Amino acid sequence: MTSVPTEASASSRPRSARYRPLNAIVTGLGEIAGRRRLTRYLVGANLKRTHADTLFGQLWWVLDPLLQMAVYIVLVTIIFARKTPDYPLFVFAAVLPWKWFTTGLADATQSITTRQQLIRQIQFPKIILPTSAIVAETVSFAFGMIALAIVYLFFRDRITGWLLLMPVVAGAQFLFTMALAIFLSAANAFFRDTQNIERHALRLWFYLSPGLYSLAQIEPSHKIIQDLLRLNPFAVLFEAYRAIIWGSEVSINGTITDLPPGPPDFTALAALSVVSVGLILVSIAIFKKAEPSFARIL
Repeated sequence: MTSVPTEASASSRPRSARYRPLNAIVTGLGEIAGRRRLTRYLVGANLKRTHADTLFGQLWWVLDPLLQMAVYIVLVTIIFARKTPDYPLFVFAAVLPWKWFTTGLADATQSITTRQQLIRQIQFPKIILPTSAIVAETVSFAFGMIALAIVYLFFRDRITGWLLLMPVVAGAQFLFTMALAIFLSAANAFFRDTQNIERHALRLWFYLSPGLYSLAQIEPSHKIIQDLLRLNPFAVLFEAYRAIIWGSEVSINGTITDLPPGPPDFTALAALSVVSVGLILVSIAIFKKAEPSFARIL
């Protein structure tokens, strides 16, 4: 069995202890903040495990988004014959963050069930497992910026200083992803169908998000649909990424006008971040309540 740092031997909450949600949240936050050495170890292990059996390793974070982009270009611009200026960059602004979200969420969801031996034999805060999975994919996402740089070689006129706001948008996505990751990792320990349902739900989620299109392209007569889509967290994120990477589209009297790269919607990003923090706290409370049962059910 692979050894882990000695700080991983911290005791879990006794099963007999009375569950208090507020105490559980405080404990969970303390474990995430206080186990940095263990987190770094698991992040490194996740990165090695994920790419150990592939020829290109981390290069897939460059190749895969580019291949996905090519497929969507053929689908939208050739088959559907839709004309959007600099469409490869338009769609890439969604492809790269979506890959980060789906791969991170998939790894985090299975982070408990794939560490059965570790959980049974060593006492440590299990909440570090989904946390480290998301952090590992964040590192890979940063590596994926190489793919964005390659696309920009063909659209250099779209490069602006607004790209410096990428960490702001990515930070909002990180918080939202972390909230789902912690909850789904606990749920999957009890209901193994969670990971299967997740795959299908994510596929539908992408097409209901403005990744291949913008909200401005929805007919004005369908305002209710447009308003509902704005409630989608990835409507906020995709539009924000696109604003700083490609630009934005606005509908004026039914005519779509392209605007150059500019600032994202800070109000929408702030609202999403606040909601995500609340969801993280709820997810931690649920996770800590379920945690004592992991060794028994796995």
